[in-house]
Amino acid sequence: MIDEYQRQIDYLRISVTDRCNLRCQYCMPEEGVPLVNHDEILRYQEILRLVQVFAGLGIQKIKLTGGEPLVRRQLPDLAGEIRKIPGIHQVTLTTNGVLLKEQMRDLAKAGIDGINLSLDTLDGEEYQRITRRAELSRVWEGFLEALKYPQVTLKINCVPMSQSRESLLQVARLSKDYPVHVRFIEMMPIGLGADWEGYRESKIYRILREAFGEGEPVKETLGNGPAHYVQFDGFQGKIGFISAVSHKFCDQCNRVRLTAQGYLKTCLQYDRGVDLRELLRRGATDRELAEQIAQALLEKPEGHAFYEKKEKGEDTEKKMMSQIGG
Repeated sequence: MIDEYQRQIDYLRISVTDRCNLRCQYCMPEEGVPLVNHDEILRYQEILRLVQVFAGLGIQKIKLTGGEPLVRRQLPDLAGEIRKIPGIHQVTLTTNGVLLKEQMRDLAKAGIDGINLSLDTLDGEEYQRITRRAELSRVWEGFLEALKYPQVTLKINCVPMSQSRESLLQVARLSKDYPVHVRFIEMMPIGLGADWEGYRESKIYRILREAFGEGEPVKETLGNGPAHYVQFDGFQGKIGFISAVSHKFCDQCNRVRLTAQGYLKTCLQYDRGVDLRELLRRGATDRELAEQIAQALLEKPEGHAFYEKKEKGEDTEKKMMSQIGG
């Protein structure tokens, strides 16, 4: 699919649930968020039908997200069915890792291509402070389990905010000690994230350079999104940066998002798109669905304006990331 600004849209992120087993400070309040009824969440058959329509329009890569996707039952089965759809060349998963050990075998068997594991610190006390849950040991077990399946690419996602210098270096060293890529992601000013300043890429790279020396820029493309990477001497994996705020990459955007309730979002900042669940449940044909999706893509914004000094419009997104899909 080609949008108004001649960007090729070939990547769809699908949230399968708004539920999560952590309460990360920058994502959800301690008491959680109001959960939608199960009948408002897309059924797996509805997701599969929509993926078929999207594939017919040129979507080739699918990322399953949440909330926490692994809290939804039979998630590996869904991944396997999506993998069989003609035109879909890659299916990956973003997870906090709490349930990964128990489900990793089934995910690999289903043909999952890659896993992004969210891990902001390796310090138990710091982890509990950030996530409000004492689950680091289970996440680490999931990490080790995932390493048993080398055909599944494993990446670590870390959001730098209030962690200590040494804590961030510990996460980075995972890329030295194990065959994984570690990516540092700038805090997105969405939902509770708007209250956190976070660290910019320049600060993180300065910390890494002081510890590991100058990194060599990586020219090859690694993954579906806007991350750029450097290779440090002696590291098995690479260090990546996803810097939507300090290094705006909207001109290269190749993605759209489908929320757990079936709303197609064409830009993270804005509440623009189309309610595909409503169309599905009132009997829309595949052709009608495709037409609505194509129209939504024509209205995809040119880019975000998170820090531009202007009034926020009525269509500015007000939901939290767990409700949108990470």
